Amino acid sequence: MARFKLTLEYDGTPFYGWQKQEDGPSVQASLERACEALDGAPVLVQGAGRTDSGVHALGQVAHIDLTRNITANKVREALNHHLRPDPVAVLEAEDVDDEFNARFSATKRHYLYRIIDRRPPLTLDKGQAWRIPVALDSDAMHAAAQALVGTHDFSTFRDTQCQAKSPVKTFDEIRVSRLGEEVQITCSARSFLHRQVRSIVGSLAEVGLGKWNARDFRAALEAAKRARCGPVAPAAGLYLVAVDYPADASKN
Repeated sequence: MARFKLTLEYDGTPFYGWQKQEDGPSVQASLERACEALDGAPVLVQGAGRTDSGVHALGQVAHIDLTRNITANKVREALNHHLRPDPVAVLEAEDVDDEFNARFSATKRHYLYRIIDRRPPLTLDKGQAWRIPVALDSDAMHAAAQALVGTHDFSTFRDTQCQAKSPVKTFDEIRVSRLGEEVQITCSARSFLHRQVRSIVGSLAEVGLGKWNARDFRAALEAAKRARCGPVAPAAGLYLVAVDYPADASKN
């Protein structure tokens, strides 16, 4: 039995999320079908995080155990063959020790949220970003967002269905920047609560629209009450960008 670390890219639009379920397609199920076609037996795919329905990934990570004697490069090529036509790609496959776990070995996760603030509808970016038809003050959003850095009770930005044992999380960094008509929110932490990023982005949009100021945003955080959260941003603009691991996680 050999363990492989997979780095994955996918368009979350047609999926009901990462996790395998009975009532719709999932990224995990798509990968497990491809792995079974490769290995000739059922294979469990374990991911670094459970992205929601419609959420995308540029660098999701998973691990698999295969019985076949096969190189990492051939694992990548074979899985990409069997994944077609699903919008999932294995960017890299690596040999790892049996102790490596995509979820529990992770030291940090990085997310990106894309907002395009323009009046015309989206065409190329439809389903890939949140369109807001008026200009946002990205500088005000960035300033307000700095209240999140550090360790806090994030109950305000925690979905009511969240199963985490504690609402306390530590944000290492959050930045709001503008690139033309696109506002990008990037954030990094060891782990996140269910729909935490989308909840935060929706509230930051209230700041960008001038409906809230930085004091309002901080007060919402400090209230630690879900009722104080602004509108939750749609899934289409969210991307899992990368997952960090200790330097010795790979055999290579």
